[in-house]
Amino acid sequence: MVGGVVVWCGTPGGRDDAALVLLDGAPGGQVPLGAVRWGRMVTDRPGTACQTWGVPDLAQRPGKPVEAIQAEGRINAGSGFVSNQYVMDLLQYPPRWWEDGTSPWGGLSGAAVFCDGLLVGVVACDRAHSGHGQLNVVPAYVLHHDPAFRAALAGHGQAAAGLEAVELQHLTDPGAAGSGAVLRSPAALLAAGRQTVPFHGREDLLEQLRGWCALGGFGVWLVHGPGGQGKTRLAYQLTGVLAADGWATLWPRADATTSGLRDIRHAVKPLLVVVDYAETRTGQLAALVEAAAGHPGGTPVKVLLLARTDGDWWTHAKTATSLAEDYLDSAPSIRLAPLEEDPGLRAEAYRTAARALAGALPGVHGLDEHDWRTAANALPTPQLDHAGFANALTLQMTALADLLDTTAPARAVLELAERAEGVEDRLLGHERRYWRHSADTHGLTPGLSLRTLEGVLAAAHLVNAADREQADLTWLRLPALADQARDRRDTVTAWVAALYPATVPGRPWGALQPDRLAERHIGRVLDTDPALAALLLDAADDAQTAQLLTIYSRAAAHPVFDSRLDAHLTSLCTRHRHRLAPHIIATAVRTDRPQPLIAALDTLAADPTAEVDDLIPLHDQLPHSSRRLARTAVCLAQTLTGRYRLMAEANPDTYLPYLAVSLNNLSVRLGAVGRWAEGLTAIEEAVRIRRTLAENNPDAYLPDLAASLNNLSADLAKVGRRKEGLTPIEEAVRIRRTLAENNPDAYLPDLAMSLNNLSADLAKVGRRKEGLTPIEEAVGHYRTLAEANPDAYLPYLAVSLNNLSAGLGEVGRWAEGLTVIEEAVRIRRTLAENNPDAYLPDLAASLNNLSAGLGEVGRRAESLTAIEEAVGHYRTLAEANPDAYLPDLATSLNNLSIDLGEVGRRAEGLTAIEEAVGHYRTLAEANPELFEEGLRRSLDIAAWLKSRPQ
Repeated sequence: MVGGVVVWCGTPGGRDDAALVLLDGAPGGQVPLGAVRWGRMVTDRPGTACQTWGVPDLAQRPGKPVEAIQAEGRINAGSGFVSNQYVMDLLQYPPRWWEDGTSPWGGLSGAAVFCDGLLVGVVACDRAHSGHGQLNVVPAYVLHHDPAFRAALAGHGQAAAGLEAVELQHLTDPGAAGSGAVLRSPAALLAAGRQTVPFHGREDLLEQLRGWCALGGFGVWLVHGPGGQGKTRLAYQLTGVLAADGWATLWPRADATTSGLRDIRHAVKPLLVVVDYAETRTGQLAALVEAAAGHPGGTPVKVLLLARTDGDWWTHAKTATSLAEDYLDSAPSIRLAPLEEDPGLRAEAYRTAARALAGALPGVHGLDEHDWRTAANALPTPQLDHAGFANALTLQMTALADLLDTTAPARAVLELAERAEGVEDRLLGHERRYWRHSADTHGLTPGLSLRTLEGVLAAAHLVNAADREQADLTWLRLPALADQARDRRDTVTAWVAALYPATVPGRPWGALQPDRLAERHIGRVLDTDPALAALLLDAADDAQTAQLLTIYSRAAAHPVFDSRLDAHLTSLCTRHRHRLAPHIIATAVRTDRPQPLIAALDTLAADPTAEVDDLIPLHDQLPHSSRRLARTAVCLAQTLTGRYRLMAEANPDTYLPYLAVSLNNLSVRLGAVGRWAEGLTAIEEAVRIRRTLAENNPDAYLPDLAASLNNLSADLAKVGRRKEGLTPIEEAVRIRRTLAENNPDAYLPDLAMSLNNLSADLAKVGRRKEGLTPIEEAVGHYRTLAEANPDAYLPYLAVSLNNLSAGLGEVGRWAEGLTVIEEAVRIRRTLAENNPDAYLPDLAASLNNLSAGLGEVGRRAESLTAIEEAVGHYRTLAEANPDAYLPDLATSLNNLSIDLGEVGRRAEGLTAIEEAVGHYRTLAEANPELFEEGLRRSLDIAAWLKSRPQ
């Protein structure tokens, strides 16, 4: 038997009837490895398998040692939900001979109940009226709701990592979900999931995220920033906070299938999905959006994306499909600022990190005998003024390196400090001691040199491996291992696995953490052996190739390499252009430093020897909209246009259509970099060619002509020739009207879009009354489309109704405009209820317009109600994303103050306008050109209110 002390106790007989006990030792001398993973049910699916161990009275015999029972059962999530209980239906048949009035399961109370690897609750008692066939279970989410329970866990090294979704745990990344098993590398203490160093400094953002989660519905938020800035640590803190509110969390594994991720549509409990390295997992994001479309919306489902950049990958993800546009267009995005920006506060942050790491180092294999706490207290505070120490990970890595230095010989520490270029090199010096010792244990040395083994580790982390066979293929590409026997290569695999155990089942090894440490090691190896990457490519599949380019680009970004790795990476890409072209583009739009990849693409785009058949796929793989690759796209489009021009001159019947396509693309690409005049020249030529083609073969080329006319109209507007732009958009409407009459399924959406554009263009040149006719027609078409496919076209109908209402108001038809905007509000309210992140801004905007319309027809009280609701929505949005929505909040407060003044509530109006003035002052300080006019407007409203009688 093992003794213990109760460190937390719930209410006997209550909903939280459980206790947390700190044992004096482990039963049987077995020490548990890693943290407990907690879970909760998130769907209504019945029959979830569970099990528990305990010592019930049923198993005991007089005069015999205490005996245990392992009981299996099923949990139906709906049973007991009113009382916040789980009910475990036992699979064992209840004992009929137990007749003394007590429960055969007495003594089982307090036993942990697991669903696979997740602790979901604690047995409380035998359920009444169940014939001993059911047990009441206190759910884990009830326990986590108690701050004292969470504090007790944290106080004993079990940081709250959230409640995992039980039914979705097959999709979970085990390495991300928990702090893992036994520590073998001290650097692993720096992994965000360990939560070794206490969270601090981002409390305001944490509250913003918590408020966003409280909005309900589906939503996506992107948090981005350089490695080590604290993105993942913030996410863990949020999952712990949300666990107190009953939320479950899913950290999808990198290979989670899109079909599997769509299962989140079945969630009926609040669920947070955290997608780390989101820039490399846009396919999973698309699947999550699809799941959101199929989710009933009664409970919140939020997706938190963590990425190093919000570059082109994010722009593309938001426009990849119509669903993505609906659900991601208004998604907040925030770049994390450095955590330790104030040099005056870094010393305390350093000491906090050192003390926390010292408390955890005894848990690292082989480091339990050193007095780390004394070492931490004796550490002198280093000079921390350098800007690099603003990065939280840099500061923590420094504290860890300083602690580890206390165990190394003084001469070795001095030599390492002289060679190191940054704290990453210092920590790698300590890792090498660990590598060498493990290699000796596995019998790899002296047969294999330490330099060879360091290359092995770089290869392992550059391309990873799905299984042991793929690992062996990797070793066969390394000259030092290619001639070794299979059992020797298997020993190398075992050595890497022992150093960094796999967190994903089936994988042969895990990763060196933190990422920056792995990147520095890989960079050091590639700097001395650039040929390694090309060797690995020969045996790499697509997933490995993508990983190699991603990590190579990150390693090249480390300043210590002084751009040397850039040149190596660019050369690798150009030499292997046919194999790497799609991977180069994909990596360039998502990495935080794409320069060497862009240089390779520019070289390929300008290559005079490249075949058209090679250039076309390259162009087609470029994103339609890309800030990073925009100039590359222009270069490639110009090259293709030039080639097709020569080919069309020689063979016009075959190549004129291709020349028109390339000119159309060139126009779009030139516009993306602001070269509108050149783009106009290109689209004018495309229109001339397509007009000729359409005259000869209208069935084939009229749709293309209409598309080019649409683009021509837009380009004319961009260069200030709006009146001239009306002619092509009117012609585009005529063509699309004819096409839609013959084939409405294919062309009615295009016609509605062109009518919208025509209406807007007419309004811009002062022909507002004429602009009403096309927008009214567009509304009619979108209404027809929305009746057939509401998910796809209701948002477009709402937009066109909004535009129609504004147009009616501009010509003084306020009553008609009011009817239209009321319909837009109804549609957007329904959309916002299911997806507030995407549609709450639209609802707020339409409410603003509704308020104005109601005011114009004298319905002041209703106008006030509408603008108050709009202000409430904008306040919620601005709290979560002030950069995007503070201007809208200030504008709506202006309108609210006017309405309050009009109905005689002057004091309340002054309060609103004072808040608006404060917001505009903040905005004008940051951007006076954009917001000084708004500030003046608010000050004028304030003066008007003060002049009105009480």
